[in-house]
Amino acid sequence: MTTSQSDAIFSALADPTRRAILSLIGEHEELTAGEIAAHFDSLGRTAVSSHLRILRLAGLVAERRDGRFRHYSVTPTPADAVVAFLTSVYQNSLEQLASAVQDASAAGDTPLDRTEERSA
Repeated sequence: MTTSQSDAIFSALADPTRRAILSLIGEHEELTAGEIAAHFDSLGRTAVSSHLRILRLAGLVAERRDGRFRHYSVTPTPADAVVAFLTSVYQNSLEQLASAVQDASAAGDTPLDRTEERSA
């Protein structure tokens, strides 16, 4: 994944409305723009279409035309790339946390023990 691709994905996902649209599409195999707009009282079709365009350009949704209708579905590849990116960023921290938990467990130390010490 290139920097511009990841920027487009994270920019698209930064908007709560687009995340809600993506989640809605993910709950179904495919939805038309009209079906998506029907789920949002505060959004018109034009706004939904604008959000769908951003999601499509980021590669998060695919568009299939059928006559005058456009059907949208979630594309998994960008999500896989986002998960891989976040995993790589946090992998070292997660490994350090796992090691600290193992060390504490081996020493007989538990988080509850430390909480009790702080409150005493």
